[in-house]
Amino acid sequence: MIIYSEEKEQRARDVAEVFKNSGIKRPFDDYERIQKMIDNSDVMITAWFDGKMIGVARAITDFSYCCYLSDLAVDKRYQKHGIGTELVKRIQSIVGDECSMVLLSAPGAVEYYPRLGFENSDKAFVIKRKK
Repeated sequence: MIIYSEEKEQRARDVAEVFKNSGIKRPFDDYERIQKMIDNSDVMITAWFDGKMIGVARAITDFSYCCYLSDLAVDKRYQKHGIGTELVKRIQSIVGDECSMVLLSAPGAVEYYPRLGFENSDKAFVIKRKK
């Protein structure tokens, strides 16, 4: 059985392992940076199976207008079982109906997000990170 947790106090090593095993492009070998990502997020939901973290959703939000879903990652061995869908639903239930949810998709996941209710937008702009 998969257990979901809203506990934001998570170990960078566990989150890094999910990033690495999901295929998402994140600095999974930089635990200090991942810990900062965890500490500075507003909402974080994790999925666990047999005591091992297998999924993570991390968001930054004002809880009233906008929510940026900065990470949605599920270990490849557990994908296609509704875990990502459940993680997004749980983030939505926390931030509420007043918030729009925004994300930047990895190229390989562009087809996935419309199935979760996301609409494609041609109005997004990005200043890319330098590191």
